[in-house]
Amino acid sequence: MKNRITFSQLSIFINIFIVTVVSSNLNWGKNRWQDVIVSDGKGYYAYLPAVFIYHDLNFGFFNKIEKEDYYNKNLYYEYRTSAFGKVLDKYFCGTALVEMPFFLAAHSLSRLCGYKADGYSQLYHIFINIAAIFYLFIGLIFLNLTLKHYQIKEWEKSLVLFAAVFGTNLFYYTIREPGMSHVYSFAFIAMFFHYSVKYFSTLKQHYIPILGLILGIIFLIRPVNGLIIFIFPFASGSFESFRRGVITALRKPLALVSGLLLFAGIASAQLVIYKISTGHFIIDSYVDERFNFLNPHLADILFSYKKGLFLYTPMFLISMTGGYDLWRTSKFSFFAWFGFFFLITYVFSSWWCWFYGGSFSSRVYVEFIPLFMILLAIALNSFEKRALKTGFIVIILALIVICQIQTYQYRYFIIHWSNMTMEKYWEVFLRVDKLIK
Repeated sequence: MKNRITFSQLSIFINIFIVTVVSSNLNWGKNRWQDVIVSDGKGYYAYLPAVFIYHDLNFGFFNKIEKEDYYNKNLYYEYRTSAFGKVLDKYFCGTALVEMPFFLAAHSLSRLCGYKADGYSQLYHIFINIAAIFYLFIGLIFLNLTLKHYQIKEWEKSLVLFAAVFGTNLFYYTIREPGMSHVYSFAFIAMFFHYSVKYFSTLKQHYIPILGLILGIIFLIRPVNGLIIFIFPFASGSFESFRRGVITALRKPLALVSGLLLFAGIASAQLVIYKISTGHFIIDSYVDERFNFLNPHLADILFSYKKGLFLYTPMFLISMTGGYDLWRTSKFSFFAWFGFFFLITYVFSSWWCWFYGGSFSSRVYVEFIPLFMILLAIALNSFEKRALKTGFIVIILALIVICQIQTYQYRYFIIHWSNMTMEKYWEVFLRVDKLIK
């Protein structure tokens, strides 16, 4: 009886089943698999065939592959750049690292089943989609474990997990652009926060190397997500717990050094690749792309019709009602969470392309969905009057429906990938009739 599956655990499997069915219908048949590894995802993925098939980290195979019938010709994307007279990949290699087991499985099956074993035929694309679903599964498991720490009821956890998948842009980046880095970062940030909570609540030193290991992977996938270390105060739950956690870590030099070495060892993989590619360890692969911290687009990234997070995925906004309960119970936690939110928003909105190109909603927040869902769960759990809780549930369900409609509209260019305005937005808002072809 002790090992009986819980309601929230069952809901994770249901979520994954739905996502898998939708993915297989959209991406695995006919030529639809050609749209799986696209845009930035091409650059993240390219390290795998470069290392395991072509043995060429200068990506000389790029032009040959682009001429094959592996991609929609309208989705051509140049992920290469140059430095010191050498060609290299613009993107970091962390996404490829965590995709690697799925790539190797696809490579083996391609050879066995008679597909071209060149890194780009059908099975490779399908297995990258499977990789995204797997890491979604991992992220949901760790989010569920963390919600247990906050003493959230089983049915409330199930609803929050459902909202995380289908009420945010996590759904889109798992199914339609699984080659992008976001769902992978989502999984590792969910892990990182879970083990941060475990460390501060138990002060067991073996969690420190685990955190260093996970942080290294997070950084290698998307360096800016290394900001997650500033979630430690919120993870601790109180100033006193945070203080004790810091002092304990400093008094355990072996664990602390182990954690730092694991982080550095994993993060330095990119430097090794640069050395092999160009002969130099330090490379600025994002030439002429910079942060402008004197000109952040704070309001735009959250509210604009072009790409506003709260406009296109309002589940993020409603989750913040959990801040009220934080304020009542722990002002330290309130300021820790909202301070972290302001930090990442300030940094993200300071990027030269604050809307991050073609994307559904503001895609850079996908990896931090676990933190928003914790607030959503706290809000849901805080209602004592049944009528208020019922009303809040109705709002959550309504926002899930809105998100799914807008996701569908985005897929079919009813919501444009970059050029939305107030007039265009309200012209198509919840126009279900425009979805019928």
